[in-house]
Amino acid sequence: MHTDFPPSSQIAPANQGRGLLWLSAIVAALGSLLFGFDTAVISGTTEALRQTFALSDNLLGLTVSSALIGTMAGALGAGRPADWWGRRPVLMLLAVLFLISAAGCAGAWNWYALLFFRFLGGVAVGAASVVCPMYITEIASAQRRGLLVAVSQLNIVVGILLAYLSNYLVAYFIGPDNPERWRWMFGVMAIPSLAFLIMSAIISESPRWLVKQGRLAESKSVLIRFGHDDPEKENREIQESLSVENAGVGDRLFQRKYLKPLLLVCMVAVFNQLDGINAVIYYTADIFRMAGADNASALMQSVIVGLTNLVMTLVGMALIDRVGRKALLLVGSVTFVISHALAAWAFATHTQGWIVIVAMMGVVGSHAYSQGAVVWVVINEVLPNAVRASGSAVACFLMWTLCAVVGWGFPVIAKASGAMAFGFFALMMVAQFILVAKFLPETKGISLEELQKRLGIRRAKTD
Repeated sequence: MHTDFPPSSQIAPANQGRGLLWLSAIVAALGSLLFGFDTAVISGTTEALRQTFALSDNLLGLTVSSALIGTMAGALGAGRPADWWGRRPVLMLLAVLFLISAAGCAGAWNWYALLFFRFLGGVAVGAASVVCPMYITEIASAQRRGLLVAVSQLNIVVGILLAYLSNYLVAYFIGPDNPERWRWMFGVMAIPSLAFLIMSAIISESPRWLVKQGRLAESKSVLIRFGHDDPEKENREIQESLSVENAGVGDRLFQRKYLKPLLLVCMVAVFNQLDGINAVIYYTADIFRMAGADNASALMQSVIVGLTNLVMTLVGMALIDRVGRKALLLVGSVTFVISHALAAWAFATHTQGWIVIVAMMGVVGSHAYSQGAVVWVVINEVLPNAVRASGSAVACFLMWTLCAVVGWGFPVIAKASGAMAFGFFALMMVAQFILVAKFLPETKGISLEELQKRLGIRRAKTD
């Protein structure tokens, strides 16, 4: 049952409104926390899964990628339901899927059951990667949008850290070599899933979705509740932008006027995976074992990587609305190249120990303050109102497709040559620097409607 916020007449428009805005963003970002948890929890289970199901490197890659195949389906399929039913009902549905996945993985009776429930969790992750930042983008003002959407990324990182930490604690209490430890590691996710389901019932619907449905009074009321400076003007601007885009009639994504924003978000999405972050996140413990660590040490070192991720995400949040999205991507490209090159050198020369830890901290930290902080903001800023759901779904589908390729292929390639794997990621970050510098516009501090004008969307009305 939906428990809405009090009527706008009962709310102080400034402080209380901003408080409600932050509450809604944090609740939506719980979906991102589960996204991060589900992504990282597998790293602590890989060795136990090898033993339990007698998995080869190829089948282990498939086990990891089963969730990623689900993310592709979830990302591609999330846009339409979010447009038909609204953002809030879809968030509630995702919570249910996360809950079923957690319980199913914990109780999996064979390898095929595990694959199915991992796939189901992946569907939820893929859809969450579309809907959670989309919702936050649509409720935020231009002045706070970067920071609020970055809350989504922060929760992904917190979810990753919680997964690493819970994996370590499970191993500590039941034994790092206990063959059943993977069941407990997967099952822990049921707790935040249930919290997400309960709390998603209290948030209001996106004002931009309400305008698209012709529910103008409700949209204005939501903007008032969230403490927007001029809700009347903003409501009108949303109406105008949707009218110009011919929403509901000409809102097909694949047409010439949307080509530029679509290519830009796809570019950012592609490099979000080719920066190597998910190879590190999925196989953190395996990488440290490759460098000579035992099971317990590998899990502890994973926690260090998770803490680095959290700290540098906070740095990215502090900078994103100050220095801008483009600057973070450019600087991040440089630190990525250095970190991947260090890892490639370490594995090429068989230099183990702290060098590998430093390199992994560098990779994760570089992603956290640059790609991680920026990707969801840029995708939802650059795409126009009328095609934000479908365009975000395409970008996320592309992202998760590449993620599945990386997740499946990394253990095979890294076993043959760790230097080759990390050298490839370094080259991709050189390419990112060049393309971002040349093509990506800065979007900080610009309203979504004004940004559409700058990208030529409105000028293309007669196309």
